Amino acid sequence: MKVTIIGGSGFVGTHLLSYLCDNEIASVMNIDKVTSEKYPEVTQIGDVLDLPRLSQLLHGTDVVVLLAAEHRDDVTPISQYYTVNVQGIRNTLEAMEVNGVKNILFTSSVAIYGLDRPNPDESFIPAPFNHYGKSKWRAELVLKEWYKDHSDWNISIVRPTVIFGEGNRGNVFNLLNQIASGKFMMIGSGKNQKSMAYVGNVVAFIGYLLAKENEGYQVYNYADKPDFSTNDLVHHTGIILNKKIPTLRIPYWIGMIGGYGFDVLASVTRKKLSISSVRVKKFCAVTQYDANKAISSGFEAPYDLEEGLRRMLESEFGK
Repeated sequence: MKVTIIGGSGFVGTHLLSYLCDNEIASVMNIDKVTSEKYPEVTQIGDVLDLPRLSQLLHGTDVVVLLAAEHRDDVTPISQYYTVNVQGIRNTLEAMEVNGVKNILFTSSVAIYGLDRPNPDESFIPAPFNHYGKSKWRAELVLKEWYKDHSDWNISIVRPTVIFGEGNRGNVFNLLNQIASGKFMMIGSGKNQKSMAYVGNVVAFIGYLLAKENEGYQVYNYADKPDFSTNDLVHHTGIILNKKIPTLRIPYWIGMIGGYGFDVLASVTRKKLSISSVRVKKFCAVTQYDANKAISSGFEAPYDLEEGLRRMLESEFGK
């Protein structure tokens, strides 16, 4: 089986390449705008917005894993979310059809559900609150419409919650870095539940679905269980790093005012800052998701949450 990963030079893609190569699940190729630092030998330069090039590179592929996406909170212009995340999947499907490839695994996101939803499973009606979530949902709708006329295709959609792990530079890393540097202050009560996913488990689940060769149209939430509260996450991090966590807590409304202030500062200076109103809102929100479908599929996660957290902290902070 030849698996082509589109957008495999980034954080998740690098771990997925490692997993597939180490476990000899498939022969792999990576298509990305930049060469993979760890796997340059399997990388071909390409872009989901370049349909002719994509069609050329997908020749001989059996399965496509589409990771390429605009996902940061501060992408500008906003239209870039939709250009890459929605038009990108249209181009991918067209390039697959030209080459007779009928198997795709698409990484969407639990961002399609919105914030503070009561533990949504795959049947919940999407209500995304930001452009990333909206663009991911539109991409899923493209796949859903495509399947109506391509019922002989196998389409798997994985909606992971926030992913953390070695090499990550997203919101979880920013939080852990603040704790490690002693600059952390809790915003809100910290009792909000946070579904999280360790990257080693996410790529193992993707590998499991590829080996299982799912048939038809399938959608899976992915999160590692049991969930941590924000207090749990901070507590475990403090123990692993042997850091005394400050007890000062900032009320949510003050945190949001500060976040809006950083929004203004980012707009004036045209710099991307690590604090924003969106990130404060996400930090304090309940982001808990039902992953029973993935768990009951027969997949067994290689790591529990605390072990995943330890592996990341040891890699990033040498503890």
